Amino acid sequence: MDLQGKKVLVFGAGISGIGSCGLLEKEGAEVILYDGNDKKDAEAMKAQLGEGSKVRVVLGAFPEEEMESLDLVVMSPGVPTDLPVVLAMKEKGIPVWGEIELAYVCGKGDVLGITGTNGKTTTTSLLGEIMKNARDSVFVVGNIGTPYTNAAADTREDSVIVAELSSFQLESIHTFHPKVSAVLNITPDHLNRHHTMEAYIRAKMNIAKNQTPEDICVLNYEDEETRKMADEFQASVLFFSSKHKLEQGIYLDGEDIVYKPDKEKEGTVICKTGELQILGVHNYENVMAAVAMAAAYGVDLDVIRKSVLAFKGVEHRIEYVAEKNGVVYYNDSKGTNPDAAIKGIQAMNRPTILIGGGYDKQSDFHEWIQSFDGKVRYLVLIGATKEQIQKEAAECGFHDCILKDTFEEALDTCVELARPGDAVLLSPACASWGMFPNYEVRGEEFKKYVNAL
Repeated sequence: MDLQGKKVLVFGAGISGIGSCGLLEKEGAEVILYDGNDKKDAEAMKAQLGEGSKVRVVLGAFPEEEMESLDLVVMSPGVPTDLPVVLAMKEKGIPVWGEIELAYVCGKGDVLGITGTNGKTTTTSLLGEIMKNARDSVFVVGNIGTPYTNAAADTREDSVIVAELSSFQLESIHTFHPKVSAVLNITPDHLNRHHTMEAYIRAKMNIAKNQTPEDICVLNYEDEETRKMADEFQASVLFFSSKHKLEQGIYLDGEDIVYKPDKEKEGTVICKTGELQILGVHNYENVMAAVAMAAAYGVDLDVIRKSVLAFKGVEHRIEYVAEKNGVVYYNDSKGTNPDAAIKGIQAMNRPTILIGGGYDKQSDFHEWIQSFDGKVRYLVLIGATKEQIQKEAAECGFHDCILKDTFEEALDTCVELARPGDAVLLSPACASWGMFPNYEVRGEEFKKYVNAL
């Protein structure tokens, strides 16, 4: 679609919405920025758009007469696509794109796209580092913090775009077509938005819906849902595995990460797990996925190896903060669902006081609590889910729960309870919304508190 002169509605005024407005203005579109919350500050929103922006801001109920003249709607990922106003726009035949689709249509270069319930940020960060060591023009975008729409206008034909993609972002793509994609794993998440597990899985699978047999999709052999996807995708599939020696793919063999792209040839050892600066089997899987994607795209294995060995991991993901009075503090604020938080507790090698709870995404916490495996001395709970988690903990036979009203009270309690040799782990198994704008702010507050002890 040529966007010059088109009337485009951007739905949602967060960072993605602002990015979409900027890109659309560069493309010559007439842009309306819309948010259903009429209590928002229209002037503050305009200030974010920058000097000289002609974007018009509309708040509250969207006027029916405006709808008749729209050529396109661009959805921000935080806005559900099944809202009545969105369904009304679709019924009128107005195309509804996500911001990923917009950026892809306006941008150039090859996309390497990563999705999955957990591990996306680590895998995207590592793949971004590999690609920066291999190519001149590289953009790391998406759910990782920089909207794809912010980078699209700067991309060139020889650019490589490494994109972390959430289920929300993949819901509303149409022509988006990565050269190499990956689905790392699938566990229940965001069911308050997608309503069913089937809808959540379908959204994730959209990453490969436009791929052809000339493209590559990297899948987790150990995950039942991702393994099944191989039969449905047109892309050529490359598996990674932490438990099986694969005839073809990338796998963990003892301490060796082995890349074997051809059934007929010997595999190549990329590195040993002991040489990595990130810990845990889940991180070895993230490394394998990033290596497989880079190698499938044609990056030299020596460049891949050097990049992997230099990689220090991701902030807020089982991040060592400090040791205070013999107690080690870890920030795993990115553990925003039970499966991610299981990885956090599995990485602990000492008695642990665990901070959990937060926004209610309708998760089930039984499996998380069962993964404590005798390591957790106390579970200090906060947020909207604290009573639910306490109840599910009791059902699992774990009764050492302490409920607190504020984050600071929870931290004070952890310091009082911790003994030399213990760990204090922030790994909430919940999103931060309602108490913090995002998990990064939650993690920063934790680190600030610990470093001030």
